[in-house]
Amino acid sequence: MAVKALATAFRVPHDDSEDIALQNLKDGNTAMPPAVPAPPYRHAAPSGPWPWVDFDVDSTSSTTVINPSWRGYPQNQFGNWTPDQVGRSKMLEKCLGNKSSTIYWMDVRDDGSFTSPDFGGNGDTMVVGIEHEDEFWGILQEERPENIRVRSIFVDDLTSPVLRMLGTTYNIEPFFFTSSINWIPSRYQEAPVHNEGDHITITLPFVRTLRKKPRSSPTSLPSLSQPPTDAQINTQAPFPMSDGSMLFIDLLAIHMIRDVKTSTIISYHPGSIWCQTSAKRLHSLMQLVGGSVYWQKIFAKSKDLTFLFLAILWYPLYAWDESFELLYTHVSELESTVLQTNDNAEATRELHVLQAHLLHYQSLLHNFKVSVEFIAKTHNPAMESTSVSERDESKDLMKTESQNLLSEIDRLEMRRAMLSDRLKNAMALAFETVNLNDSRETRKLTEATVRDSAAMKQISYLTMVFLPASFLATVFRMHVEEFSSGCYQTLGRYAEVTLLLTLLTIYVVVTLQVHSSFHDRNAPFLRRAVWPVLTFYKMMYKTKMRTVEDMV
Repeated sequence: MAVKALATAFRVPHDDSEDIALQNLKDGNTAMPPAVPAPPYRHAAPSGPWPWVDFDVDSTSSTTVINPSWRGYPQNQFGNWTPDQVGRSKMLEKCLGNKSSTIYWMDVRDDGSFTSPDFGGNGDTMVVGIEHEDEFWGILQEERPENIRVRSIFVDDLTSPVLRMLGTTYNIEPFFFTSSINWIPSRYQEAPVHNEGDHITITLPFVRTLRKKPRSSPTSLPSLSQPPTDAQINTQAPFPMSDGSMLFIDLLAIHMIRDVKTSTIISYHPGSIWCQTSAKRLHSLMQLVGGSVYWQKIFAKSKDLTFLFLAILWYPLYAWDESFELLYTHVSELESTVLQTNDNAEATRELHVLQAHLLHYQSLLHNFKVSVEFIAKTHNPAMESTSVSERDESKDLMKTESQNLLSEIDRLEMRRAMLSDRLKNAMALAFETVNLNDSRETRKLTEATVRDSAAMKQISYLTMVFLPASFLATVFRMHVEEFSSGCYQTLGRYAEVTLLLTLLTIYVVVTLQVHSSFHDRNAPFLRRAVWPVLTFYKMMYKTKMRTVEDMV
């Protein structure tokens, strides 16, 4: 039931001929994103006592005067964050390229309905440049209407002033911004206060799909069939497929301030010049969630604002599902290539690259599952102010909805495992094909050797035919007394010399051989030199033993 409801919310009618799955609606940008940086996990959460401290660099205490206004963030709220640590985390540095931020607002009222606030007649969208900083700061300080249960703030192109204003207003741990900007998977709870509230953060990388438009250039995306320019497999980089589509890593970064009176959700989005999910896209999808009858009933039953967080987590699940749909087709094509091609060297390389990405996707899916379990198990302190029956009903509802999501993640993992096993089968088939080709070549060589051996036998047989005649011709040409008068040598002397030279030749050959049946393997030279004696002794000993056995 929940899956069908989310399908209605997250599926927007579109033309399949130009399908870009869950695509960025901002400017229609479909540029290929760069490789995601490898995350330094040790800097993921505030539980680490040394935020962005590298032990090979001397850390010195800061003597800089702290500005108490929003321009002094994060030092004005978190004094342990020195300028060196802020610089090392690149929290502010990576925002310098953005000239202005685009803010999308959305409110959830006490009755569970979704609405868009209007600030200054601009509707639910506000562009915050240098000239609008004071206006945006004033909006953040305004007291909200009493019927607002939660306010969602979706931020595109985060600038340094907007980051500082949000961090100061809502007392946000800098780890949220550093984890988001540096693509570090994280989940944590901070500042929990009984009967009041807490802060929860989830930074979740996930895989999304970029489908190729039919009118796109066929060389718009690199192909794995092209010769590799680098032997290294980068699983953080986008993965192009044979049909021109692409899988790439996207980011969901959500910080939620849960409070008894009114709560806030802040959504960070990477630079909008790439095709990653924009704030506008997520904002529009969450508005569709507000129109879902299924989720309207949930928001009406429970005052727990965490359900909105849980609804947002369905977005990466849909992205994962679409990615595996494309991967299924791609794996089937690779299997067909292996089955139809005898030379599978290039196909084997592609199979290995895809298998490496699937192994990386396994860790990303695990992070996804752990994040959902974290949301389900992290109790909302603000709910302690409600009645016991409301808390129990909300807890049971949270358990049910989180289990719905977890079961879908398990399904995704099973599908990933199935694709991985199919790749292993295809790789095994590719290797077997190579082995069969090698066997065929070996068989051809063996057949050629047999033919050569047959020819040599024929030559040997022919030689045997002429050998008696050659022997007799040689004997009758000998200058010995028996055949020629007046010669001084006899046939007996010839036989003696020939026999002695033959025996001497046999002795020398056997003595110089390291491996022979006449002496032990690797025997020393002196032992090999007396091999006739040892052979005679062995023969006599065997004869004696045989005689004794016969007598017994």
